[in-house]
Amino acid sequence: MARRRSTMSDAFKVELAKELGFYDTVQREGWGGIKARDAGNMVKRAIEIAEQALAEKSGQR
Repeated sequence: MARRRSTMSDAFKVELAKELGFYDTVQREGWGGIKARDAGNMVKRAIEIAEQALAEKSGQR
C-alpha cells in the first residue's frame, strides 16, 4: 500500500510533539515509534489550532 503524503509540515509536527511531550520518542525512534494515542492527540491538537485560526480570521471581517 502506498503511503499518503503528509498534510502537516515536519516543523509543525515537531512543534506539536514537543508541546504534547513525546518528541524524545520521535528523536529516538522516528515517527513510527510513537503510540497511536500520541498520533491521535497530535491530530486533535492540529485541528484545534486550525479551528482557532479560522475563528480568528472570521472574526476579523
